[in-house]
Parts: sequence; structure tokens; C-alpha cells
Amino acid sequence: MNRFFKAFKVSEDGAVTVDWVVLTALIIGLATLLYFAIQTGTIGLSGNVNSALSSSTVSTGTSLGGAGGFTTAGTAGGGG
Repeated sequence: MNRFFKAFKVSEDGAVTVDWVVLTALIIGLATLLYFAIQTGTIGLSGNVNSALSSSTVSTGTSLGGAGGFTTAGTAGGGG
């Protein structure tokens, strides 16, 4: 049994596998941290887009041939 542990300690057969496992775990950990960092900003941005689109009105044009489009309060040509 003692001979087995000495041979195991000297052997380098599993070193590459351990390196890949550690690198993969590091990449997964960094991706998870990046996901949570981006998630906060994305939720805030989607809330801003939601309120901007909710407060806008869609114009299909005028009887005089004016162009249609989105109008939002406070913008040029907006609804108030």
C-alpha cells in the first residue's frame, strides 16, 4: 500500500485533467458573476423601455398625408 501512494505521488497522469477541471470551473464561475452583473442593468433598462413604450401613442398619419410614427409626451410633435 505504501508503494502505491509513492507511485501515485510521483505520477503526473492526471495533472492535465485537473488543470482542465479547474479552468472549466473558473470559466463557469466568471460567467455566472458576469450574468448577475448584467442582469441588474438589463432589468432596469427593460423597465425604462416598458414605461417609454407605455406612455407613447402610435400615429398612423394624417388625412393630409403626414407620416405616422411614435409620439411621446415631451418630444417634438408629442402628445403634450
